[in-house]
Amino acid sequence: MAFTLPALPYAFNALEPHIDAKTMEIHHGKHHNAYVTNLNAAVAGKPEENLSIEEICKNISKYPMAVRNNGGGHYNHSLFWTIMAPNAGGAPTGALADAIHAAFGSFDEFKTKFNAAATGRFGSGWAWLIKDASGKLAITSTANQDNPLMDLPTGQAGLPAGQAGVAEVKGTPILGLDVWEHAYYLNYQNRRPDYCAAFWNVVNWNEVAKRFA
Repeated sequence: MAFTLPALPYAFNALEPHIDAKTMEIHHGKHHNAYVTNLNAAVAGKPEENLSIEEICKNISKYPMAVRNNGGGHYNHSLFWTIMAPNAGGAPTGALADAIHAAFGSFDEFKTKFNAAATGRFGSGWAWLIKDASGKLAITSTANQDNPLMDLPTGQAGLPAGQAGVAEVKGTPILGLDVWEHAYYLNYQNRRPDYCAAFWNVVNWNEVAKRFA
């Protein structure tokens, strides 16, 4: 098989009470696993079967919607599991902290803007912190399983940029928050802002800093 489901780097209950064990078990074992299974079916016997998921995302306009949806789902979730950890949270340090301050004014202002992107995403999607081509940080969001790596238009006729289904700005994701309801509904129901607030208690800033570097 071209792609495999990565193991979680911690136990299902390791992020409690912020993200519950049952949600993690279903999210990883059912939802992410389905994206991997469907992606493998979509690329079977084709050249893209031998590409990395990053290469596929960067050239996603070449591929059918099944590859876009499931490839995005695989890439996004593979990142998501790694940028969370037990006994994490707090604030970043070093070069990442300096870059956040330069881009957003302060860490608190960054969190405010990121939460706004996450709570303001209509329907299912993601909020992202990305590093753009110039090395600067930016916040964006995408619908469904799109991500800022994808070579898709940044706007769509008749829709505001934030609802066009693709990122308003392009770059490499270094932090992502899944705001599909399956990511939080068992514990938070319709309280997406509470889920977004809880997320900061499990962010693995060491991993985010590695991605930034």
